[in-house]
Amino acid sequence: MKKIYDMLKLENIKILPGVKDWREAIHVAVKPLVDGGYCEERYSDEIIKNTEKLGPYYVLCENVALIHGSTEQGVLKRQIAITLLKKPVKFKTDGYDVRILITLAATDAESHMEVLQAMSELFESQESTKKVLDASNEKEIYDLFVKAV
Repeated sequence: MKKIYDMLKLENIKILPGVKDWREAIHVAVKPLVDGGYCEERYSDEIIKNTEKLGPYYVLCENVALIHGSTEQGVLKRQIAITLLKKPVKFKTDGYDVRILITLAATDAESHMEVLQAMSELFESQESTKKVLDASNEKEIYDLFVKAV
């Protein structure tokens, strides 16, 4: 339970009207982590390069993307940011509509696993996903994630 409090801060949750494309989605999703000193500015550029090479490997399902790069691509401290887009974005033409961007800055391969497990359980339920999509403020989203752990 404690790890979610260490890895998700209320100030790293944002609700935005929308973005012009997937590249902007990555930049806005990573921005709270850059602003908080959890990763370097280049982290979003590295994720964009990865996407151009590998495709949108982080789109998990309809509405949900777990945006992340590797630890050596500018991660300073472990943390999660959540961005809810009111208008969905597509990461490829025939791909899913995505509105929930979970951005992960991980310093190693293990320390964030408990949090990822809780998130997968949260999004396993359509009802829980709908609650996140319908959230009217950042605190609501924070409470949903904390409750999932």
